[in-house]
Amino acid sequence: MDRSCRAAAYVSRCRDPRRCAGPPKVGGVTKRANWAVTTHDWSKDVDADHLAQIRHHADHYGAGGRRHMILEVLAYANDEAESNGHVGRAVVTANADGTLTVTDDGRGTDTRLDSDGSIIRKPVMATRDVRFFDVSDGPRLPDGLPRHGMSAVAALCTVLVHENHRADGAWSQTYRRGVPDEELREMHAARATGTSVTFRPDASVRGPRSLTEDDLRAFRWLGVQSREAAESTEGRDGRVI
Repeated sequence: MDRSCRAAAYVSRCRDPRRCAGPPKVGGVTKRANWAVTTHDWSKDVDADHLAQIRHHADHYGAGGRRHMILEVLAYANDEAESNGHVGRAVVTANADGTLTVTDDGRGTDTRLDSDGSIIRKPVMATRDVRFFDVSDGPRLPDGLPRHGMSAVAALCTVLVHENHRADGAWSQTYRRGVPDEELREMHAARATGTSVTFRPDASVRGPRSLTEDDLRAFRWLGVQSREAAESTEGRDGRVI
């Protein structure tokens, strides 16, 4: 499906503005360069220097091991639930192939239509979170370590698959060490909205591997369940990673 067809399909699903969160559209679709920066800079898909910085200082940004990575992902689900004004639900799955999957029941990562017809998902994996990354007085996660943002997870993973299911559509993209290795791809939407992140930490990531019982209860706006899966890892669209 070319860009114009994708844009038409997106717009046709967004007749009811209550279902399609996004920037104000005065006189039509707006330019991404004009979208407000609240957590990430919408104007770029990838910040290569930022990702390289994380990889170069893996001992710092990877401190806390897999446990901290999971907490970084859960923190976004907690943000989403707080924004919605009700307690959300997240499931952390340790897959048999060594990957981890974190799913939540939020609205799905913010995804918008640019004025040139491109569908743009907020670049949470490949650009810095302006609220947290390298700030001196940033919040700490339940393990006591600073919150860096989702890009600190993506940059230290050999593979990461980010799927978001929204009321107006669903999309998937694969990243390798934080860099997308394919374009944002539309996929069959699930029955419910939410976000799924499946990732394989690099072998260089050391430290605690699992959440503690206290971690499961640490997020005010999120109920967290941890489980193990016996089968191979598949995204919601059925692809094994």
